[in-house]
Amino acid sequence: MRKYVSAEEAVSIIQSGDRVFLHGSAATPIFLINKLLERYKELREVELVSISTFGDIDFGNVKYKDSFYINSLFVSSNTREAVNSSQGDYIPIFLSEIPILFREKYLPLDVAIIHVSPPDIHGFCSLGTSVDVAKAAVETAQIIIAQVNPNMPRVHGAGFVHESKINKMVWVDDELPEVNYSKSISPAVEKIGEIIAGLVEDGATLQLGIGGIPDAVLRKLSNHKNLGIHTEMFSDGVLPLIESGVINNSMKKIIKGRIVTGFMVGTKKLYDFANDNQLISALDISWVNDTANIRQNPKATCINSAIEIDITGQVCADSMGTYQYSGIGGQMDFIRGASLSAGGKPIIALPSTTSKGLSRIVSSLQPGAGVVTTRGHIHWVVTEYGAINLFGKNLQQRAFELIKLAHPDHREELEKAYYQRFCS
Repeated sequence: MRKYVSAEEAVSIIQSGDRVFLHGSAATPIFLINKLLERYKELREVELVSISTFGDIDFGNVKYKDSFYINSLFVSSNTREAVNSSQGDYIPIFLSEIPILFREKYLPLDVAIIHVSPPDIHGFCSLGTSVDVAKAAVETAQIIIAQVNPNMPRVHGAGFVHESKINKMVWVDDELPEVNYSKSISPAVEKIGEIIAGLVEDGATLQLGIGGIPDAVLRKLSNHKNLGIHTEMFSDGVLPLIESGVINNSMKKIIKGRIVTGFMVGTKKLYDFANDNQLISALDISWVNDTANIRQNPKATCINSAIEIDITGQVCADSMGTYQYSGIGGQMDFIRGASLSAGGKPIIALPSTTSKGLSRIVSSLQPGAGVVTTRGHIHWVVTEYGAINLFGKNLQQRAFELIKLAHPDHREELEKAYYQRFCS
């Protein structure tokens, strides 16, 4: 008979100097993480490693500065303060390569704290909504602590962990973190969704990034046929298209007939849909985001966003100047994979201005800004003012076309920068 222990007993295993992996996104083990943070007075220099984490977790509290260090692989709202201080930092890396850090001991893990479904009759728990990099963490960590939750869906694919591999199990009956991206769809994003939908061909295989733009695109695809999904993540926006048969995965070459994903984030409706659903195959992100796999699907169409893009096509998607806002994630994995796919379309989409009215198409990136997609990889760019394909265009041609996608209030300034750079 399996034995559950208290959260206090489970996290007592963790010692000063340990490197601890934290399961991420909708699978963030919020309860256990907060119990670990309560030990700050007795612990020193515990390194916490994760991709995005969700929930009410005060990682940036100054009282943790000597106890916990956030070494982030993808920055999220609850780690941003710590990462941009002396209490943390960010590791620039493609999402597809994070498992290598664990498996090849660049970041050997002492402990992995994971969030799983209850064991089935054979003793197998599911990593649920987030297989992604967690599979490699579970395979390589010396100690595994599991938050076992009946609300975690049992998701098909490669994310099963036998209870015999888990050192400590803590029963928690909590709802998973929820995100409703459709609430963030502004008129500009709605227009971007319409434009991108016009670029999506019947029979395409879609990759969807995070945020309102992918959901805006999905809303406009109801008249398409035979679409497939091979993506690092997806959200609620796919559900109506699955129900209507628009998404049937019939034209894919890799795991035909199923949605391939690394993780999922959305509402309870999405998590209920994913539970024990053989339509979904949640796999190790090193396989999902491998360009050799992505490119085999026909018309691979990837949709990703950016913070800003300069007039030569350099895309900053992870920082605001030197301020680390998010991470590289899987953008480059899919930009490259889609560009190598027969009929593929790598797309960078962004509103023309920020919420403060500043142009997101700029003459040059902010000092210290990180280039995620290089100008050698960029293809399609979309704002609410249109779509252009920069592939094969020289620097002057790119600048000329990108200025057309800028907000009219900023075009004159960009045109002056164009003439100073290319015509003086």
